[in-house]
Amino acid sequence: MQPSPSAAQPSPDSRQLRRVAVSGLLGTTVEFYDFLVYGTVAALVFGDLFFPQADPAVGTIAAFGTFAAGYLARPLGGIVFGHFGDRIGRKSMMLLTMVLMGLGSFLIGLLPTYDAIGVWAPILLVALRVVQGIAIGGEWGGAMLMVVEHAERTQGSRRGLWSSFTQLGAPLGSVLSAGVVTLVAGLPDDDFRSWGWRVPFLLSIVLLAVGLFVRLKVAESPLFAQAKREPVDKPPIVELLRRPKPVLLAACVGIGAFTTQSLLTSFMISYAVDEGYTRPQVLTAVTVASCVALAVLPAASALSDRVGRRPVVLAGAIASAALAFPVLALVDSGSPGLLILALALGHGVAQSTMYGPLGALLTEMFGTRVRYTGASLGYQAATLVGAGFSPLIAGSLLASYGGGSTPVSLLLCAGAAITAVTVWRLRETHTDALDSPTTTPTLEGTPR
Repeated sequence: MQPSPSAAQPSPDSRQLRRVAVSGLLGTTVEFYDFLVYGTVAALVFGDLFFPQADPAVGTIAAFGTFAAGYLARPLGGIVFGHFGDRIGRKSMMLLTMVLMGLGSFLIGLLPTYDAIGVWAPILLVALRVVQGIAIGGEWGGAMLMVVEHAERTQGSRRGLWSSFTQLGAPLGSVLSAGVVTLVAGLPDDDFRSWGWRVPFLLSIVLLAVGLFVRLKVAESPLFAQAKREPVDKPPIVELLRRPKPVLLAACVGIGAFTTQSLLTSFMISYAVDEGYTRPQVLTAVTVASCVALAVLPAASALSDRVGRRPVVLAGAIASAALAFPVLALVDSGSPGLLILALALGHGVAQSTMYGPLGALLTEMFGTRVRYTGASLGYQAATLVGAGFSPLIAGSLLASYGGGSTPVSLLLCAGAAITAVTVWRLRETHTDALDSPTTTPTLEGTPR
């Protein structure tokens, strides 16, 4: 018997959902590749190349300061692109953010160093980081909303699993960035400092081209197309500022995941090298941890579809706090094998358990006409506090207290505690419909 057409091939909605999921994956891969390449190279050579008059400790702090500058710009990007994404549409903003993001990284690879143009080198570096930050501030929200809002039509009960495609860009970008930097870091030191560090940035143009090719083929979010017919008087940011509680909760619930991610990837490269590990050993450990995350993250997201977002995120936060001191003790052991185990547990397992359901959770906290602005602003505020400042704070504390891993462990615990307390106060959202037009209360026990 011949199968019916509907059984023989997937529906147009299902095909579009898969295409949107791939688009979201590519976008966040470019995002994390660009940001983690910067963090990795900053930890290795940017202190010398762009801040050569500072002593080594100050140079490292200055390099991470430019890292934080990119994060400072991200909430602004969330507001700007969120506004137009909620008013004009998700797709056009996704295309624009990807172009700005990829070109910013590519141009960093072309920058002259301090020896060539003096003080203009760090100024231009910071300027490009700000452009990247603004673009990335709008990238995640557009990519995540497109996936979750498309999934609502055909796979509503599996929004968490489908959202994990966008979240997978984080470990995949980390694998790509660590792999590329590992290859060029194997060059002779003079070659790496003169031109090798530029290669990872220049290669981002390839990811940009592939991402744009896929994104041009996706359709606009059906939920946004429906909500757009309804008149809206106030800009999304005004509506959110009138009732800021969901944005504040969204920011706080993400802090633990980003603190852990930043301290156990970008910052850990600098810390572990100072502890005597070679660059290839540290980058191998980061790569292995990211590979573990590629498995744990979708599993945690799928589990959140069954048991809820709150228990999964809470379990990840508790695990991150419990592992904070043991992980740093393993790093301090000096053993490359234990370094891999430490990052696999702390980043690959605990952080991914927190981070996996985060996209679906933040999306479910806002109504369609303010969702791009609200989810982006909450997410980017969390990255600013958790990922933007934590390496700077950790580096400053280590310089002030003469070494020792205790400050890093305490920062990991603090970030996890903020997430745990916040998620404990949230109400469960994994069974809620996404067609509400405006933002709604999300505290535990509060009717929606």
